[in-house]
Amino acid sequence: MLEVRNIAFGYVKTSVLRDVNLVVSPGEVVSLTGANGCGKTTLMRLMATLLVPTAGQVVFDGKDAFADPLKYRRQLGYLPEKVALYEDMSVKEYLTYRARIKGEVAKRIRRRVGEAAALARIENLLRKPIKNLSYGLKKRVALADAFLLRPRILLLDDFLSGLDLEMREAMDDILKEAAAFSSVLTTGHELEEMRKWSSRVVRLEGGRVI
Repeated sequence: MLEVRNIAFGYVKTSVLRDVNLVVSPGEVVSLTGANGCGKTTLMRLMATLLVPTAGQVVFDGKDAFADPLKYRRQLGYLPEKVALYEDMSVKEYLTYRARIKGEVAKRIRRRVGEAAALARIENLLRKPIKNLSYGLKKRVALADAFLLRPRILLLDDFLSGLDLEMREAMDDILKEAAAFSSVLTTGHELEEMRKWSSRVVRLEGGRVI
């Protein structure tokens, strides 16, 4: 179980998040929505241990994520709001490289790449250079990267942005498959689409869950 307990975060004179509590159970897809600037991406970055909270905890399986962030991140698949890829590589080369640096054993990498590519619906793109892909297809590659090691936690920030209609329509099936091995938290603005495949929709407003 993934839990956010009384999380607060802010800068010197600006409070971004205040006393946020959230639970995502195994097999659940929870979607986080709210206006621009309400703190969705900040909360995702805190849950990925890329930011340190000013108060509160991120807890997974009863353990504080910040006590051993490297161990925690090995169980995490994270799709950031802005996608950054190594564009001189082919899709297969990139996913293979990413699986290696994430610590997957060599004999399992080929299978992991194939599984992630199938889940992100990019099996036909594996030999293509990333630099030749559209933004939407690059987003699918980044999604496959998040799926690579069948992580127990999936954080997908604004992940529908830039995806084509075909991929959006497939998200119901894709997220159901992902929830078979992971606790899934997504963010976005597409409330009607998110409701189709979410166990729950949670709204952030003014730095708080309402």
